Amino acid sequence: MAMDKNFRVRVLVGFGIFIVALVALYTFDSIPFKILFGLFSFVSMIELLSFFKRKRDFKNIILAILETAFLICGVIFVAKIDAVHFWYIILGVPGYDIFAYLFGKMLGGKIFKKSRPFPHISKNKTWEGTILGLLMSIGMVTIMMAARGTFATEWFYLLSGPLALMGDLFESFLKRQFNVKDSNEILLRNKFFEKLEVLVGGSEGHGGFLDRVDSTAFAATILLIVSSLL
Repeated sequence: MAMDKNFRVRVLVGFGIFIVALVALYTFDSIPFKILFGLFSFVSMIELLSFFKRKRDFKNIILAILETAFLICGVIFVAKIDAVHFWYIILGVPGYDIFAYLFGKMLGGKIFKKSRPFPHISKNKTWEGTILGLLMSIGMVTIMMAARGTFATEWFYLLSGPLALMGDLFESFLKRQFNVKDSNEILLRNKFFEKLEVLVGGSEGHGGFLDRVDSTAFAATILLIVSSLL
């Protein structure tokens, strides 16, 4: 697997965000982490609003409203749960993203000849990465539940990985509708936001804040609904 610049930046930024989030998660009853996620979601909404400089019509307005709802519900869900339960989200959502990316890089096209499950939405995704990423995320969440003996009451967290995939696909579809490649490409023209986007590696051409929280926001929205119904 070639260690290209995009991959190096993803790894460094991802590791840096993980360390900061981990410290925030276990200090002052997780309040710093919840504030951090809220700030990420707020900047993501600003990125989303910037899309309208590129294109606007009724369908895109509806899609943007849906994405905004996901971001708001994601913040609400994160505010409700404790550090232990958020580990289900970490293992399920970033866990899926990381392993899907790694397995896609290593095995993409080597098992399935036609290895593009979503060519019209996200052409870089592969069957190998998608399937193995989902298996890894579900497996990790299952192991944690087994260790805690809470499978019967917390089984719905197994949805984290599949919901991460759906959230990522929704954002990819959203960006295609707006003719936007990276969620921050319009904001980068502003000097203030250019400096801010560096925090998530956005200046290197692989997304911005929205690309960091889209899967988590979508998964958290559905989990919020499911947990409220149970």
